[in-house]
Parts: sequence; C-alpha cells; structure tokens
Amino acid sequence: LASFEEFQALTRNNEDRYEYIDGEIHLLAAPRAVHQYALRKLMIIFDQWSRTSGSGCEPWLAPFEIRLYRQEGKPNVVQPDLMMICDLKEQLDENGYYQGVPSLIVEILSEGNKRHDMVKKLDLYMCCGVKEYWIVDPSARDILIYQFENGNISRRAAYKQGESAVSFLFEGLNVPVDEVFM
Repeated sequence: LASFEEFQALTRNNEDRYEYIDGEIHLLAAPRAVHQYALRKLMIIFDQWSRTSGSGCEPWLAPFEIRLYRQEGKPNVVQPDLMMICDLKEQLDENGYYQGVPSLIVEILSEGNKRHDMVKKLDLYMCCGVKEYWIVDPSARDILIYQFENGNISRRAAYKQGESAVSFLFEGLNVPVDEVFM
C-alpha cells in the first residue's frame, strides 16, 4: 500500500495516467480502438442530450481527475472515461480543479481492467455519492447501468444489442447499444 503523498510524488511530473484507490496505485493502460470508439460515440450522445435537456449538466472526458472520499481526509483518485457533471462551477477550487462528485460515471471495460471497474470502482462509486454508474463492455457488446442510493444499489439494468440503454437519473438520455460498438 502507498500513502496519498507517495501517489502525489509519483504522478506530479509524470505524463502517465494513474488512479489511487484504497491505498493502491493503478497505472492506466493506453486504450485500444474499440474503447475509444465507444467513448467517442457515448460523448456525442451525452453532449447532444446535455445541450437540449436544459439540465445544466455536462459530459466530461478523461483525463479528468476526480477525488472521492470514503473517509474524511483520505482521498481516492480516479479518472473515469466519461462523466456527467452537474455542479462544475460550484465545485471548482482556486486552481480550477473540480472537487465535487459526478452524478453519472461511465467506465469502458478493457480486458485488463474488468475486475477493477466491475468490483473496486463500483464499490467506490456506490460509497462516495455517485448516483449512476454505467459499465460499457465492448467484448460482450452490452451496457450495465447501476443506480445508487444511500450507499447501495437501488436499481440495475442490462442492455444488449438491439436495445437502448436508458438512464435512471437523466430523463431522455438513451443510448442505442448498437451505435456504441465497432
């Protein structure tokens, strides 16, 4: 296990992308084409929804550091692939860094990160105030959506080819599964 200070020292002048969860440092591998294709398609759909919904929420892409706290003063640092942020202006610190919790987070699975995203991150997001978590799996060609309330899973849904993934949280945010995968 590493301290948060050790994590900061490692990442301070380093161009690689890392996450820090419960004292463990994780190097993020460069994404493959199927990952980036899904991310691009999702960003377009999320952005179109954002511009027409009147919600005040906006999609943001990694690299974008998010700090989540299970315990006061003990940050976890993640870089979700895509997130919907509804309180950006209110949560910017004096250096221009976002200090809030995204309402919705999307992670796109790769062969090397399935357990990390489906177990560790699901638990972290559930415990730290994220309201909705999408797991996009290019190999299975499906999208899992979890809604969290009070630190627990309140609803979940799985969407496969031929269906549209529907947000629990954001009315009208629907993603045709077939459009997301190469």
